[in-house]
Amino acid sequence: MDYFTRYGLEFNPFIKNSKEILVETSEYKETLFRLDYLAKTKGFGLLTGSPGKGKTTALRSWSASLNPSLYKVIYSSLSTLTLNDFYRNLVHELGAEPAFKKPDNFRIIQEEITRLAVEKRKTPVIIMDEANYIGNAILNDLKILFNFEMDSRDRAVVLLAGLPKLNSTLRLGIHEPLKQRIVMNYNLEGLTKDEARFYVTEKLKGAGCNQSIFEEAALESVINAADGIPRMLNKYCNASMLIGDSKKADLITTDIVMQAVNDCELG
Repeated sequence: MDYFTRYGLEFNPFIKNSKEILVETSEYKETLFRLDYLAKTKGFGLLTGSPGKGKTTALRSWSASLNPSLYKVIYSSLSTLTLNDFYRNLVHELGAEPAFKKPDNFRIIQEEITRLAVEKRKTPVIIMDEANYIGNAILNDLKILFNFEMDSRDRAVVLLAGLPKLNSTLRLGIHEPLKQRIVMNYNLEGLTKDEARFYVTEKLKGAGCNQSIFEEAALESVINAADGIPRMLNKYCNASMLIGDSKKADLITTDIVMQAVNDCELG
């Protein structure tokens, strides 16, 4: 008997490559509400949260929900880009041919955004993930780059997503002009205990599970160990099921969860 059969699962809902089950916790809904506000308002937005809190999941879901006839989504992960790479990448994503010099790329980006917004009536949505890696040079340029008609209107959505320290970076005096342009700033705090319980039960339900697989105290242990972080809930639940199956336990106990948590921390 494999663990799918033992725990009544059609698939494992706690691993990355499985079918995605979106659990709409109140924090997830609030994140999407804030992002929708940003899409309507346009301008700069900031979405922060510690690793595993669900930023990327929310961003993926939100960007997929935007009407492609009204919005053009451009996603880039900024952990490694130099200033010139950043501009060339943006020009390319906007559908133009990158130039060699920064001023030329600067001009092309503004022209392409204006063309999208004015001629095609599409709002460019530029998502910069891992934005805590952005250098000061790019941050300094952002306000100027997305400044149209002397600040009277925003033509694009520019969303910076990253770790909470991004807020500290933007508090530096040199970034004050950019900070003043931010119209949406939201930090994911993580799930409450009730939300974490809902998250686990919804994931199991979504995978076709109609039986209790965790003792009540064992589920409580998973929730306490994960400390509101969805990624850790997934990790501990997955490890608990694998250990539970190896022990031929139809119900996962606190001891099994403790072993799973220890294994994950050592691994």
